[in-house]
Amino acid sequence: MNDLTAILAIGVFVGAYVLIASERVHRVAAALGGAALMVVIGATDAEAAFFAEETAVDWNVIFLLLGMMIIVSVIKQTGFFEYLAIYAAKLAKGRPYRILVLLCVLTAVASALLDNVTTVLLMAPVTLLVCTTIGVRPEPFLIAEVLASNIGGAATLVGDPPNIIIGSRAGLTFADFVVNLGPIVVLLTIVFVVMARWLFRKAFVYHPERVEALMSLDEKKAIRDPVLLRRSLAVLTATVVGFLVHGAIGTEPAVVALLGAGAMVLVSRTTSEEYLEEVEWPTLVFFAGLFIMVGALVNVGVIEAIGEWMVETVGDDYLAAMTTLLFGSAVLSAIVDNIPFVATVTPLVQDLVSAGGGSVQAESLWWALALGADLGGNATAVGASANVVVIGIAARNGYPISFWHFTKYGLIVAAVTVTICWPYLYLRYFV
Repeated sequence: MNDLTAILAIGVFVGAYVLIASERVHRVAAALGGAALMVVIGATDAEAAFFAEETAVDWNVIFLLLGMMIIVSVIKQTGFFEYLAIYAAKLAKGRPYRILVLLCVLTAVASALLDNVTTVLLMAPVTLLVCTTIGVRPEPFLIAEVLASNIGGAATLVGDPPNIIIGSRAGLTFADFVVNLGPIVVLLTIVFVVMARWLFRKAFVYHPERVEALMSLDEKKAIRDPVLLRRSLAVLTATVVGFLVHGAIGTEPAVVALLGAGAMVLVSRTTSEEYLEEVEWPTLVFFAGLFIMVGALVNVGVIEAIGEWMVETVGDDYLAAMTTLLFGSAVLSAIVDNIPFVATVTPLVQDLVSAGGGSVQAESLWWALALGADLGGNATAVGASANVVVIGIAARNGYPISFWHFTKYGLIVAAVTVTICWPYLYLRYFV
């Protein structure tokens, strides 16, 4: 690719990003328009956009989302989400902040065991119903939940897609991630729920009359189809187990999700209108357009050039390398999708780590990259897959969350959490 094509590709991406952020046009139209322009200027083509490993649409993400959306559609018909909503609200005595803490902690833990996208797909319907039950706006709770999912997902190998890429390239195990990143993620989760008391303080409106009515409800009566619920939970359990062992059995999470969706449709005997009810088609199309645009930047060498600049800047100074990777990855992951960025940068980081001869200082670069990429995704509405999914669900249910509404909270959380990670990495690996 020549320099002119690279410059034009950057211009197209920035233009599309501005349109998404300003909401002058719908985000799906901006993403698809940007993807089309990338083809027109020669930054990508059909092969690179749909089939190439590093630059194409990440079909694993698309079909993981599709499969889990179908599973959620079927489970929703049983009344199970209403049951969980009433139970959670009663457990927290109807206090909004307690409910937010409960939902965020559950989301963070589940995101570490599954992945953050799957978790928010399961938790968002519960959150919407809880908020309706206690009479508060759901937007702050949904935003807090997705921020917690990105924090919790950083703890394990399977929690966030960049971690899977890093683990594969570096030969790191599930236990390696838990030991090295688990402690800081626990701390960040605690810090976040404390921050949430201030960030979302206007949302914690207590309605005594709603709570009194809530406490008198019998959550068991919310179950509309016990037989279908038992079948659905059996399929969901098998799907979750599949997510946990997918690496050991060599199966992609998307395949697990699609198998679970197929099984769910078979055991439920629902119509296509029913099991496709919760599928967020605009969200899936938006992801496709976004992947093509970012893939075009990879294709013309923009992402690789940034990664090489980061590596060349620090040389063999591992403290500087750790700092650059942590904050640089956070900034870039807030703007572009972190999956192609991490896939491009990991070979460069591997060279740096290998040159360090296995020292703990050199190994810290992997953890800096993971934390920066995972936590930086919280900064903007398009910084992580989970963000886009939750915003789509909120809009579908009549609670639109704008780019800047999300970002004004996410930017603060990303800045605080990434900054806290630096002394952790420094004290653990350099002192």
